[in-house]
Amino acid sequence: MNHQEKLSEDNLTELMEFVLLGFADMPHLQWFLFGLFLIIYIIILMSNGTIFLITKMDPALQSPMYFFLANFSFLEICYVSATLPRMLMNLKTQRRSISLVACATQMCFAHMFGATECFLLSVMAYDRYMAICNPLHYPLVMNHRVCIQLVTGSWITGIPVQIGQTYQIFCLPFCGSKQINHFFCNIPPVLKLACGYTVVNEMWVYTVAVLFVVVPFLLILGSYIKIISTILKLPSATSRSKAFFTCSSHLMVVVVFFGSGIITYLRPNTRHSEGTDKVISLFYTILIPMLNPMIYSLRNKDVIMALRKLLCK
Repeated sequence: MNHQEKLSEDNLTELMEFVLLGFADMPHLQWFLFGLFLIIYIIILMSNGTIFLITKMDPALQSPMYFFLANFSFLEICYVSATLPRMLMNLKTQRRSISLVACATQMCFAHMFGATECFLLSVMAYDRYMAICNPLHYPLVMNHRVCIQLVTGSWITGIPVQIGQTYQIFCLPFCGSKQINHFFCNIPPVLKLACGYTVVNEMWVYTVAVLFVVVPFLLILGSYIKIISTILKLPSATSRSKAFFTCSSHLMVVVVFFGSGIITYLRPNTRHSEGTDKVISLFYTILIPMLNPMIYSLRNKDVIMALRKLLCK
């Protein structure tokens, strides 16, 4: 009896921390990956920070679309900062351990920001739908108060759900391996380490994924179906091309972000490949935040003009 109690106590002590394997399977590329991801992180901070700054400072960028874009850029900085600094530290020091509390905190914040991004992308699609399909009602419907309410709702809706989900996962016993084969504390690889009854948790993950990923994606899809049908009815080719140009950047972000999210969280467990999961996660945690400023700035004349004015000061 004493031996069993001692063994159980040892296991609990042992699993007060996890090990984030990250890219440990590529030992000769550690410094290269550190340099690469450090450059990417700096690009994300500077580019998203610049867009946030110019949308706040430039009088020409005070419409609802740019208000949402400013929030989106700030969100991308928060989102990438939930995962990338820890990965950079692990690559530099080769100390891959992460405490249980730190792992839970990272998981909670990463998924809160991910949920916010899903909702904010839906809001941005609704904004484009109103601007293109109901231009006469647009200034009345999308007034400043409504914009603040939509953004506030996007930020806070996922908080209680993700806190509850994280709490449920970390209430499970972890008595086997403590190695997380990922570069951050993502839900699927952490759940693999639990040795208790995880079916309820897995069903909860699927339910949250449907509500926070699939439902917003369907709302965005519905908005774009209406937008495309309205665009096709426009009389001139110039008007059609201008409307497509306005929405195409948002649509590119939506396809990559939601596509990678659906693959990660809605695939059956039997089809989860750890290597593939890491690559897919790089898309929605790092690639999208890096590409967003390029997509929105290089494809938007107003943003380019505001950037030129800022640089000429």
